[in-house]
Amino acid sequence: MSHIQAPGYRITENARLDARNTFGVRARAPMLVEVTDTAALPELAGYAMLRDPALLVLGGGSNLLLAADPPGAVLTFNTCGISLLDASDRQALVRAEAGVVWHDFVLWTLGHGLSGLENLALIPGTVGAAPIQNIGAYGVEVCECVHAVEAFDRHTGRFVRLSPADCAFAYRDSVFKQQPDRYWVTAVEFSLSRQFQPRLDYAGLAAELQAMGVTDSPRPAQVAEAVIRIRRRKLPDPAVLGNAGSFFKNPLVPQAQAEALRAEHPALPVYPAGDGVRCKLSAAWLIEQCGWKGHRDGDAGVSAQHALVLVNHGNASGADLLALARRIAASVQARFGVAIEPEPRLVGATW
Repeated sequence: MSHIQAPGYRITENARLDARNTFGVRARAPMLVEVTDTAALPELAGYAMLRDPALLVLGGGSNLLLAADPPGAVLTFNTCGISLLDASDRQALVRAEAGVVWHDFVLWTLGHGLSGLENLALIPGTVGAAPIQNIGAYGVEVCECVHAVEAFDRHTGRFVRLSPADCAFAYRDSVFKQQPDRYWVTAVEFSLSRQFQPRLDYAGLAAELQAMGVTDSPRPAQVAEAVIRIRRRKLPDPAVLGNAGSFFKNPLVPQAQAEALRAEHPALPVYPAGDGVRCKLSAAWLIEQCGWKGHRDGDAGVSAQHALVLVNHGNASGADLLALARRIAASVQARFGVAIEPEPRLVGATW
């Protein structure tokens, strides 16, 4: 590998990505660009390899599957600043740069007496990736707290500031995901509360707080601790067993289809989708009913803890994991007539 060090960035040629994806699959990039100062982005945008649509912007590598080597360059942000922009007795506006580790940021907000992100504790990845995926967990989506997203627009060569409406947030979706070749997210501003209103309607969260001995008026840090305990119990640690968290989205289906499935399978978890016309089904339940929980094909497998989680037992390739995912989806379609789709971004393949 050869390196080029310049003000604001570092370039590595023929860079290994094994440690840069939480599945731990082996992969190489022809060029890895690590950004330490976003002021360098206009210069970098002039590089031919960074103008290529095949460019991959990589955060913590926790929401993608490298089914093959990336065909183009890989860009990552090592910018890690957090600042309090404005504050009152009720609200605070906080800015975090793209390279900040997400869970570290959640803990920072809790340590400063701010709430809103506690249900999103322990989600792997970086702040810059959070709005792209519109990460969500335990009844909360990050878009509920996003005040603005700062990004570099590759189409215009300028920095832009996008409002939540501009971001086109939807379930595990955003304009950044819809137009992956346009924006480089550089920082996110969050509007957070000093007056805590707990969100405990997600199954198991209130029970976990009770098990912790918290029976009334939990504090934000206690809700975060409950979330952390549940996640650690349900989800394997990527540092121990390679995975990207939940691999499949919960499918959205018309209400009539959901009602027909519930009539046939009374135990099927069904949730309102929020639009009045569709329902959200539990992908984990569907997959488990098809017998996949704990399944293993060589080193590609499904977690014994949670049916939504694909795992790499050591030497599975991205192609191995993708082949298993396709078999799982086909079995759910055949048995229940429901299509399930991957949550992580697929690199080197299409679904």
